[in-house]
Amino acid sequence: MKKSRHSGWLMAMLLGLGSSAQAQEVTFKIAHFLPAVASTQKVVLQPWCDEMGQLSNGRIKCQFYPSMQLGGTPAQLADQVKNGVADIVWTAPGYSAGRFPRTEALELPGVLPLGGLAGGRAIWDFFGQHLKDEYKDYKVLAMHGDGGMNIHTATKPLATAEDFKGIKLRSPNRTIARTLTALGATPVAMPPAQVTEAISKGVVDGASAVWEVMLPTKLDEVTRFHFETPADRPVMGATVLVVLMNKHKYESLPADLKAIVDRVSGLPLVERYGKAWDEASVAARNKVKALPGHKLTVVSGAQYDAILKQVEIVEKEWLSDAKAKGINGEVLVNAARESARKQLR
Repeated sequence: MKKSRHSGWLMAMLLGLGSSAQAQEVTFKIAHFLPAVASTQKVVLQPWCDEMGQLSNGRIKCQFYPSMQLGGTPAQLADQVKNGVADIVWTAPGYSAGRFPRTEALELPGVLPLGGLAGGRAIWDFFGQHLKDEYKDYKVLAMHGDGGMNIHTATKPLATAEDFKGIKLRSPNRTIARTLTALGATPVAMPPAQVTEAISKGVVDGASAVWEVMLPTKLDEVTRFHFETPADRPVMGATVLVVLMNKHKYESLPADLKAIVDRVSGLPLVERYGKAWDEASVAARNKVKALPGHKLTVVSGAQYDAILKQVEIVEKEWLSDAKAKGINGEVLVNAARESARKQLR
């Protein structure tokens, strides 16, 4: 009898625990470096959170901390999520120079296709094959691209490799910094939030920045000339972006909430980013193009070939650095280009 009563009590307790776990609610603290009006929060992460909320009957919620509201710098976001200051961050691995060396293969000149959707799919394909170990300390929810670098300048139009000589340009990562250096420009590292003021004060002459970031940062108010790469050619450079989740936070979720996070993340979140980036880029480009005094220059095929030829040294330097770290860079670059080619077939 005692055994029967004990068994019944234990079963009730376990059922109660199961019910409690199933009813668990969670609020994800999400941090990033752009304003709340930027596409990453307004068009991608907020709808993504809303979908998780719907699928979980309101048990998943999100609290956003845009513009580095949790403190620190964009370069520290990877540590903030690893250490649990934030549950999820959206950041650029390249902001933490040298920390994610294999990822840099994607940012080299002439690797990724132009565009957010094509670039994102290529990056996610490459991540699945070659980058999982590099991000073993995180739960990677998405990895995508910025669509490909453009150059926006205040007073000097750019059209040829020669035009880059002697000008100071903001660079978002060290690979693009090397690309600008190879063209004779002086790169200056800074996050997007500081670029507009730096150009207005003459600290830099312009910036490597994608169309998507132009309007949220008001970069269109301080630049007049816009340099674009051909749509049918690989980009001159790119910035890889990533949505990272604290690994312990993910592992602490009940199974059903984990399943919801998994369902809406990965390739679906990558493609959500890609579509949003492409739409925002087209909208920003069209708006800027219509502004009085603004000039857009799409580099001609021959001129672009000359630019890519001049920046070949960037890949050679990266391969040398990779070898010194015990990384087979040639395998990674070839794989990155193959992932890109898959999107063009």
